[in-house]
Amino acid sequence: MTKQEPSIGRRSFLGGVAGAGLLALTGCVTARKIGPNDRINIGLIGAGRRGRQIAATLPPDAQLVALADVNTARLAEMNAGKSLRTFTDYRKLLESRDVDAVLIATPDHWHTLCSVHACQAGKDVYCEKPLTLTVREGRAMVKAARRYKRVVQTGSQQRSMTACEDGCRAVSEGRVGKIKEVHGANYPSPWECDLPEQPVPEGLNWDMWLGQTPVRPYNLDIYLPRAKPGWISFRPWSGGEMTGWGAHGLDIIQWALGFSESGPVEVWPEGQGLKCPVSFRYANGVVVKLDGKGPDGGGLFVGDKGEILIDRGKFEVREGGNTQSTNNGAPSDDKRHMINWIESIRSRRAPIADVEIGHRTATMCHLGNIARWTGRHLKWDPKKETFPGDADANTYLQRPMRAPYKL
Repeated sequence: MTKQEPSIGRRSFLGGVAGAGLLALTGCVTARKIGPNDRINIGLIGAGRRGRQIAATLPPDAQLVALADVNTARLAEMNAGKSLRTFTDYRKLLESRDVDAVLIATPDHWHTLCSVHACQAGKDVYCEKPLTLTVREGRAMVKAARRYKRVVQTGSQQRSMTACEDGCRAVSEGRVGKIKEVHGANYPSPWECDLPEQPVPEGLNWDMWLGQTPVRPYNLDIYLPRAKPGWISFRPWSGGEMTGWGAHGLDIIQWALGFSESGPVEVWPEGQGLKCPVSFRYANGVVVKLDGKGPDGGGLFVGDKGEILIDRGKFEVREGGNTQSTNNGAPSDDKRHMINWIESIRSRRAPIADVEIGHRTATMCHLGNIARWTGRHLKWDPKKETFPGDADANTYLQRPMRAPYKL
């Protein structure tokens, strides 16, 4: 590979984990040619709660044909009364030549490997947010999507909500004048896990669930995403609610400000600890403050002529003491988002939440966590995706990956 390409260690990874007969790194499987009247065949990787939810939103011109999960009980439960092919190793699903695309609804630490391998296997991808565990993973996903010419949709469903789109347009068109600052939710960062060991349930491959992360004992409150508290709150497997809810709220903020494919140039903590407010500054001078004065699913945009609040499925314009609200509820946002992806597969045009957008949103979330972890003001170069001249901060752009998993 050239120096610019992601170093995706597929042969090493597969060789270490029962990879006989699987695809070579340099060989992308030729995608099945989909006719205008053909249904698109979908494989689901991750048959948990969220996986079932998004699979249920497939439009009539797409059909679920295969499932992969490290838990045989989940596979059996989801396949009850159906005749889907099931796999305990997602790479075996990717060998299926009749599978055109995959839905990825695994825990965060598996998003990148599953997505990159799917692109290499000639499959288009719909990956739940947050797109990545680290900044470097995000760039590897973008490079894989471009190299193998795959359509990759990020599961940022608010991009398909009419009210969110209208609110972002109102901000960008200057409805309340020049934006000076934006207030968002104060999303907590993840913490370290010290839960006690419990017996591993029969049929669950706990070692593979852990994947690239360090080996540690099973506990139900790790395995479930938002249990007490669940893997989404722990640093080995997620970025906490900074990347959980933050991937929704900060996506809306970047969209409205016109930075969907870029990012801020500075980030700093307003205090100490995993719950202190965090601020970002963009090159145009706008400051985004995660101070708890904005909604979870968007932001409060303060202009020189008024304010606009954008949240999940609604926005408000506040001018001269008057408030004008729009709330469409958007119950079908998942379906609209899925339809957009399926249409993009057919047209080969970029989806509404393209992988570059998802990567940039996740990067902003990661920057917030890194600012808290370092405890200081950081400069950020959104073009080079580094902290200029800051070797210590740059160590947080990736995490050690347990062998044989690697990028």
